[in-house]
Amino acid sequence: MDTFTNRDEAGRALADRLLAEFGGPAPAAVVLGLPRGGVPVAAPVAAALGAPLDVLVVRKLGVPGRAELAMGAIGEAGARVLNDDVLAGFRAARAELAAVERRERAELEARVTRFRGGAEPIPLTGRAAVLVDDGVATGATMRVACRVAHARGAARLVVATPVGAPESLAEIAAMPEVDEVICLLAPPGFMAVGMHYLDFRQTEDAEVARLLAAARSG
Repeated sequence: MDTFTNRDEAGRALADRLLAEFGGPAPAAVVLGLPRGGVPVAAPVAAALGAPLDVLVVRKLGVPGRAELAMGAIGEAGARVLNDDVLAGFRAARAELAAVERRERAELEARVTRFRGGAEPIPLTGRAAVLVDDGVATGATMRVACRVAHARGAARLVVATPVGAPESLAEIAAMPEVDEVICLLAPPGFMAVGMHYLDFRQTEDAEVARLLAAARSG
């Protein structure tokens, strides 16, 4: 298979692989979908593992004037990781860090409210965290998510995705926080995640909220 019908099918295929890796259900783990497209993939994974489903919302802290360059990142529960190498090279960045963090923290909390509707994040301390996205292209978001999950106390980090760029997957696998990377398709000529889905329509906020609510009530 080099394409998936949609995110749900991709999630079911990924779930089969994870069941084999874990040796069966893993109810003590926490499955974390990266919004928005990662949540529809993560939902069948969580159902198959018998594990709780949650969303991991992260925000990059971009250098003022160079937003694409991350001086750090933030997540829920006050999680924050800083890129000291970047901060050392931009004196102004450290001076403006607090202002950038306040702005990004407000946006993060707004997204959390939309997705989770006031529910508390599932604690990660001492647990295995399975981070799921619908694909890994540059890997930037997933790397940030790994650092935030580690900062929240996850004892084991497993990155799982249906498709990804081989070089980006290798960079993630080399992170000291990451224990394992599972990917179903890593084509040498990778160009874009969407090329490996027949239906790659945008995931709406309402769908993310619905899937999370269903998992909590289920």
